[in-house]
Amino acid sequence: MVALSPERQRSGLGGFVARRPMLVFFVLAFGLSWAAWVPYVLSDQGMGLVHFRFPELFGSPQLLSLLPGAYLGPIAAAFAVTAIADGRAGLRRWAGRLFRWRVSWVWYAVVLLGVPLLLSLVSLPFSGWEVRMPPAWVFAAYVPALVLQLLTTGLAEEPGWRDFALPRMQPRFGPMLGTLLLGVMWGAWHLPLFLTEWGGYPNVRWTQPFEFVLAAVVFSFVMTWVFNRTGESLPLAMLLHVGVNNFFSVAWLEMFPGVDPHGDSTHIQLIAWSAVGLVLIVATRGRLGYRRAQERG
Repeated sequence: MVALSPERQRSGLGGFVARRPMLVFFVLAFGLSWAAWVPYVLSDQGMGLVHFRFPELFGSPQLLSLLPGAYLGPIAAAFAVTAIADGRAGLRRWAGRLFRWRVSWVWYAVVLLGVPLLLSLVSLPFSGWEVRMPPAWVFAAYVPALVLQLLTTGLAEEPGWRDFALPRMQPRFGPMLGTLLLGVMWGAWHLPLFLTEWGGYPNVRWTQPFEFVLAAVVFSFVMTWVFNRTGESLPLAMLLHVGVNNFFSVAWLEMFPGVDPHGDSTHIQLIAWSAVGLVLIVATRGRLGYRRAQERG
């Protein structure tokens, strides 16, 4: 008689989650976030079907309109599925990567300095080669805004995408296909936001969501490489992710006044991360720093 694995021996909802953790994770991550974003989509800051506006904090309504759905999605789904499927041991592994700060200072320098430098170089032709020194407030706000991004966007998303999903997808699909699939899901998760002012609604071209998902895919290859090469350090992955957001939110328009704020940022990211991702794929022969010995999350 063939012995069944512990996962297959379990019955009921717990057994289903243990057998299909990735399916349950993505269903929860999408379902919880999209449901929570319905008021934002329907509000005057979205499609205008309900005459209500979310209050602004720090000059933006996103902390009250977008962030709750983000926290209810990837991080909550990852915690719930890990707890059910892997128990306390799985939660320790999952949380352990979140506190893996002890990485060479070189990686912090590469991420903190390399992201704005690369995006600035690619931005130059989009601004008609016009660039100016940002005002003093940009330098004063850049680090505090980065910390805020870490505690909001980074903490809401990356414990799900990179901490939960990637360590499970790489052993099953390999680093290339696993990253491709995760990138598509990551980008698609944002799609309802294109019906809000976050995505430029109502002046959204049909190509913009498609291009955004494509940019998320190519950026995911860079994210995977950094995650793998830093010993699965989630803080470095979070810094890389929010470093992009922070540059565009705080410094970009001040440095490049000739760019189109509603479309050029995605073009720039697509070009920048496609170039870096291609170099990494070729240089690593598609391994992206992955080792078979890496522990499943």
